[in-house]
Amino acid sequence: MDQLGSTGISPFLIELESLSSNISEFLEAEILIVNVPSKNSKSFENLIVEIEKSSVKKVLFISSTSVYEPSAEMITENSALMTSNLVNIENLFLLNSYFSTTIIRFAGLMGYMRNPGRFFPAGKSIKNPDGFVNMIHRDDCIAIITGIIERGIWNETFNACSDQHPTRREFYSKAALEISLPIPHFIENSPNSFKIISNKKIKSYLNYTFIYPDIMNALQGEN
Repeated sequence: MDQLGSTGISPFLIELESLSSNISEFLEAEILIVNVPSKNSKSFENLIVEIEKSSVKKVLFISSTSVYEPSAEMITENSALMTSNLVNIENLFLLNSYFSTTIIRFAGLMGYMRNPGRFFPAGKSIKNPDGFVNMIHRDDCIAIITGIIERGIWNETFNACSDQHPTRREFYSKAALEISLPIPHFIENSPNSFKIISNKKIKSYLNYTFIYPDIMNALQGEN
């Protein structure tokens, strides 16, 4: 809270599981970005009740490409979804008529403090080594969020993932070597599942060129 305040931001501490009286003041805005890891559907139902009473007219909900079923086909925004709380929460926002919602399904996050070379510490093995990696750098996340708001693109769902999809073996081996850690152990006989996320729609709507299209190159200089 102090760190946010020192930059000129007016911070609020909001707990979804027990919304406090300051939620109405927090929601004094036209656009709300929802980017929290909770998968508690009831908490989001309670939040939406408050949004309906507020000045918020547009919601940007940050979701994840984990909602998709594995597939041998390229995964687009119309591909089959898994049964999950996250999908249910997406629908709570999408189906609400009080405000417009755009969903961004981000791939795995990397950049700055999120270094993939540290995702698998010593003693933790990696399954599915020949499966493909779907990642996105934080700088691209922020640029995409900004682009959607600036262009006013609402009532849409987008995948957001870098262009290149190396195997898990290739990616995590290089990620470890870049920070002088041992190459992680891969479980060779584990069942392989495949998922390659298409970013064609987001690039088309925003006329967007990724800052880090090749996540292997993005590993250089990470620490």
